[in-house]
Amino acid sequence: MRTEEQLRVDLNNPNNYNNRELSWLAFNERVLEEALDERNPLLERLKFLSIFSSNLDEFFMVRVAGLKDQVKAGFNRPENKAGMTPKQQLQKIGAKAHRLVEMQNSLFQDIIIPELKEEKVELLGMEQLSSAQLLRLETYFEEEIFPVLTPMAIDAYRPFPMLLNKSLNLAVSLLDEHEIDKAVQQKTAIVQVPAVLDRFIQLEDTEEDALHFVLLEDIISHYIYKLFRGYQIKSVTVFRITRNADMTIHEEGARDLLKVIEKELKKRKWGAAIRLEIPKREYDYKMVTFLTETLDIHRKDVYEIDGPIDLTSLMQFYKIVAAKREHLIYETLIPQPPAEIGTDENLFDAINDRDIFLHHPYESFEPIVDFISKAADDPDVLAIKQTLYRVSGDSPIIDALKRAAEKGKQVTVLFELKARFDEENNVQWAKELEKSGCHVIYGMTHLKTHSKITLVVRKKHNRIERFVHLGTGNYNDQTAKLYTDMGLFTSKRKFGIDATNFFNYLSGYTEKPTFHHLSVAPFDIRSDMISMIDEEILLHKKHGNGRIIMKMNSITDKPIIQKLYEASIAGIKIDLIIRGICCLRPGIKGISENINVRSIVGRYLEHTRIYYFHHNGEEKIHLSSADMMTRNMEKRVEILFPIFNGPIKRRIRSILAIMLQDNCKAREQDENGVYHYVKRGDQEEPIDSQLILFNEAYHHVMEDEE
Repeated sequence: MRTEEQLRVDLNNPNNYNNRELSWLAFNERVLEEALDERNPLLERLKFLSIFSSNLDEFFMVRVAGLKDQVKAGFNRPENKAGMTPKQQLQKIGAKAHRLVEMQNSLFQDIIIPELKEEKVELLGMEQLSSAQLLRLETYFEEEIFPVLTPMAIDAYRPFPMLLNKSLNLAVSLLDEHEIDKAVQQKTAIVQVPAVLDRFIQLEDTEEDALHFVLLEDIISHYIYKLFRGYQIKSVTVFRITRNADMTIHEEGARDLLKVIEKELKKRKWGAAIRLEIPKREYDYKMVTFLTETLDIHRKDVYEIDGPIDLTSLMQFYKIVAAKREHLIYETLIPQPPAEIGTDENLFDAINDRDIFLHHPYESFEPIVDFISKAADDPDVLAIKQTLYRVSGDSPIIDALKRAAEKGKQVTVLFELKARFDEENNVQWAKELEKSGCHVIYGMTHLKTHSKITLVVRKKHNRIERFVHLGTGNYNDQTAKLYTDMGLFTSKRKFGIDATNFFNYLSGYTEKPTFHHLSVAPFDIRSDMISMIDEEILLHKKHGNGRIIMKMNSITDKPIIQKLYEASIAGIKIDLIIRGICCLRPGIKGISENINVRSIVGRYLEHTRIYYFHHNGEEKIHLSSADMMTRNMEKRVEILFPIFNGPIKRRIRSILAIMLQDNCKAREQDENGVYHYVKRGDQEEPIDSQLILFNEAYHHVMEDEE
């Protein structure tokens, strides 16, 4: 039997943990593997390349930038799980990121491009064009592109321009044909590739059904001499810089958080450069040296790209080509009407009758939009209160809230202005809601409000009714088509009281209330989660049937990881379904032998948070807005809520069982922290959990219609 001291020492060993940043890179590698997976249609594989690039941009702008700031500040303490210093992390990140970028380049150039060519879709270089095509492009350049371009000379009077984060630029080396002094003959200029123009320019083709494109930067490079009359073009180097985009918001003493964030948003575009991307072939070495010195970028932070720089733009290419090559994209899966709401049933009557469970995107997000919209138009509704973190660009929920306020209802919206990379949208939405008469609050000092909750208060037959929606995902009708999430409608009295107290806690000066059913972070979710794991350990010691299943996006919180290790040591079988970062390492002898970690990366982004405990047959199931990350436990306002309804619990348990059987899109982590596809036997049927869950929703609707 281990002593507590032995247990503590074992569980603090850095070898028992994966580093957070390297674990995230491992997740993005799984995204890249989807571009390699021939089971995915060709254009979907192309889209995964774009998603990989977009993910990597954000990783550099926030995580790598933060580590570089720590190194500059002289911070050299190792992080508290895997024991790596900031400098050590940057070294390993650099090696891994360079390898992944090379893998992406090779995949695009050597596999995707040739397969597209077989479909008569080609991305051509200027040297591949006919004289007739070049003539048409020259006219296009002069009429459509040239007027938008701004050449920026660099000399004593015109310093190196402050280039926009993630913008594509051309560094031009020139020789002044009229200058006798060779020392001043060579000139340098920058031309920004205009983001307002389409990057993929489609050519007029004589070949039937062919789709041929050239890149905007290639056209500009080819005709750039027209910008610099009297100069000889020595070289043109395409480059892209990534800047530190993490915002430092000093909330203490801020009278108006809205203005503080608007000010910080302007700074974000011009943060310190942390990465430089250049073409792998045919670049001007002297120019690259000039760029690294001017931008203060180390050579190891220069990424050489074999092919087009910035593959995030492949999302635009996907949309253009998909319209003409529908067989190269996923078959459209239409979210089904929720199984638990009758076709002609009044939503509020249905919620009064029973708890209603929703599973997106297999089931439609429309009932949530209807919930807010009907509440806005219902003369008996007195108040609507809602938390908003990320919403769509043309949000029907925002429209409904504005309409409700204009009709005189009490509308309170907590709009989280600090939702990373959605700050600008949220600032604009917050202003619009305020103009419509909504009471808008911006969250709590030093905390992000990440919880997903709506409360509707109605007076019917002289009696107050409270309707609550709780969810795992954002109130965003667009991402709800792509992200897997769950939600619950309930009119149960104690949930209504909890929701009322929760909103009062957010909007006023009051201590955190004691809730009947909700567990609320900061801190309470962690302590409640640890208590539930402890209960499972005690019950397992008595009955020997302990079982824990957790599904989330990421797990980094050391106290919770250590408690799961303790549960594993006690003999409890634990399955973790974790899409992204996982600092817990399974399969370590004597510590995590009973823990299995799997990640599912497929056509939908797995976003649901589910926490299941067998509890000697009583089965406790909770859903949450929170991952088991330290930031969620300590720096965010989150909600963990229980599921009491028997049929709903059985349905969630069935969903978990299907995901644990996935042998198509699931990878499992080994004891070294490396992920491998789940092995499928020769006689085993392929199980793609996302397709199975959609088919279940589809057949349920078909059965109801029959």
